[in-house]
Amino acid sequence: MTKKFASAGDMTEKEISFTEIGRDLWAFTAEGDPNSGVIIGDDSVMIIEAQATPRLASKVIEKVRSVTDKPITHLALTHYHAVRVLGASAYGAQTVIMSEKARSMVAERGQEDWDSEFARFPRLFQGHESIPGLTWPTTTFTDRMSVYLGKRRIDLMFLGRAHTAGDMVVYVPDANVMFTGDIVEYHSACYCGDGHFHDWPGTVERIRNFNLDAIAPGRGDALIGPDMVNAALDSTRDFVRSTYLPVARVALRGGSLKEGWDACREACDPKFSDYAIYEHCLPFNVARAYDEALDIDTPRIWTAERDANMWADLQG
Repeated sequence: MTKKFASAGDMTEKEISFTEIGRDLWAFTAEGDPNSGVIIGDDSVMIIEAQATPRLASKVIEKVRSVTDKPITHLALTHYHAVRVLGASAYGAQTVIMSEKARSMVAERGQEDWDSEFARFPRLFQGHESIPGLTWPTTTFTDRMSVYLGKRRIDLMFLGRAHTAGDMVVYVPDANVMFTGDIVEYHSACYCGDGHFHDWPGTVERIRNFNLDAIAPGRGDALIGPDMVNAALDSTRDFVRSTYLPVARVALRGGSLKEGWDACREACDPKFSDYAIYEHCLPFNVARAYDEALDIDTPRIWTAERDANMWADLQG
């Protein structure tokens, strides 16, 4: 095992796709890098997920301007992670929306998350010097709120803990399309380092109950049609369960984190080793699964010191 995280040396640029997934709804995807979403209303535009820096956000804006000249007035951030939120200033949106829980996590651990993600995955922070600071919402909600872009209604909802404790989904009912953030991935590993394994599958099933026509997932290709939607929901649920169960068995019998790592690899490598960012996510996923099995409900804050200690434990 190398001493650097798998993504620290990943400097390969990814090919961007911009796919219409419903009427005036677009998914900005990039081969397993963080996705963004675009909702075009009657008179304005909502962006979902800001990207990690203003420079990367400009790539989203370029695609938006290829399909509409309406102003970007709203930015919806599905959770607090740095790679999702720190490019917010580029959009000039008057309204920035998070769940109330996500905002509390910016206050609690936003700076530490920025520092740790920057060290783990430097390619995603191109132009980081232009980030003005932590991203704060102008508007929050607890369970649900609706935004109207003219007559077009957009429902922002908390359906349960999953990737973080404050995950939001964005649903466009006139098209039956949802932007799920990192609750759902497609041929990309789920990052579970700040997750809630016990809750995650139930949250996925609440998404399934919408019988969606399309999903823009957190990473991976746009999911168009019920077959592709359900395949992604199934694989996400399987990834979460396959990660947690072998590690939990080790933790509950008093085994080491290294033993949990080995057990997780045995269960997951045959099914998921070709998924985007799999190697990057694995150590954090194992550490969080081990903690949750021991009833540590709130994920511990990641710092450089904690990262280093985890590596030492995983090396036995």
